[in-house]
Amino acid sequence: MTTTSELLVAARTALVGVPQEGLGEERSSRWRGERIVQVGEAWHVGVLLLSEDRVLATGEILRAADPGRRGYTAESARARAARRQMALRGGFGEGEVAHVGWSVIDVETVDAGGSSGPLAMIDAVPSVRWSSAGAYMPLAAYLDERIPLMRESAGF
Repeated sequence: MTTTSELLVAARTALVGVPQEGLGEERSSRWRGERIVQVGEAWHVGVLLLSEDRVLATGEILRAADPGRRGYTAESARARAARRQMALRGGFGEGEVAHVGWSVIDVETVDAGGSSGPLAMIDAVPSVRWSSAGAYMPLAAYLDERIPLMRESAGF
């Protein structure tokens, strides 16, 4: 039996050289205002974010940008533009991806037969699902599908 930990170690090895994306956290101060600062990097593998030492469940995904002078017909569009500007103000470069609101996945719990975030042990098989309403699929098959696509898009 292959454990979740072993699958993720193999995934990290296969992803060496593939560009990572920024992990952001919201910060607030009187002097600098609301911003999203970079606190690390990780490979974005679908619903998972793999860093060198942790596995995270994705949250909100932003691309840092200056909103410019635009008229918004929807308040939600204005809010998204403000969030993108917060990432830019926090140090992300124009156009860089920022993952915000991610959560840490407890891989040991999954290996012990439980679940954490989108990962779970189903019939002794490490599994993953896209959403809380979705069905589980084997994590090995998921990674075998996603990693070659990531490597190919990075030019490997």
